[in-house]
Amino acid sequence: MGSPYESRVVEYIHWTVYIRGMARPATDTRERIIAAASKLFYSDGIRGVSVDAVAARAGLTKRTLYYHFRSKDDLVAAYLAARDQPNLALFQRWFAETEGGLPDKVEAIFRNLARSARHPKWKGCGFLRTSAELANMPGHPAIRIGAAHKKKFENWLRVTFDAEGIGEGLLLARQILLLLDGSFAVVLLHRDPSYMETAGKAARSLTAAALPARRKRSVAGAASARS
Repeated sequence: MGSPYESRVVEYIHWTVYIRGMARPATDTRERIIAAASKLFYSDGIRGVSVDAVAARAGLTKRTLYYHFRSKDDLVAAYLAARDQPNLALFQRWFAETEGGLPDKVEAIFRNLARSARHPKWKGCGFLRTSAELANMPGHPAIRIGAAHKKKFENWLRVTFDAEGIGEGLLLARQILLLLDGSFAVVLLHRDPSYMETAGKAARSLTAAALPARRKRSVAGAASARS
């Protein structure tokens, strides 16, 4: 039997669910609360989860929870803030690890997300779902965190496209973001990850069409070499 300080953690990284063993001391109370809230909020939605439920999941009293978070709103904001950098890092890793040219790398983000969407615990984009639940509260801190996260993804793509010599990098970055967020909605509605793969093919086509002529020849040559 494992140590009480070790656990097998199911990490809900925004829209991606992946499971890995991770040994860590369970001494950071704030992190324990955020981890418990993340699992419950992603699974059941922020309105469907009470502060009492989060405290119980974390193995703490509600008084202790409120010592670390002034309100449920603060806890919801912390839940999304904890997913910001891990999500961006995951996208960037999928992009970097994919062989081929820029269109291949962009499509790989969608292909990996489609694979994640086949996990039985996948429930879409936590940022988008939270924004929908808080649609009547545009000033909520979680809305600002979600908007900033999407903007960071857009800016990362823009910088990447600019470096490849694409003339309208911002336009292409926004088109890719729209395909991504649209596919989240449609896949969640139909429970069919192939829609995300279709969005990835569209993203690939847009990226290939936007490349400068010299880069298109390079990408075509690389594709021929692999075939």
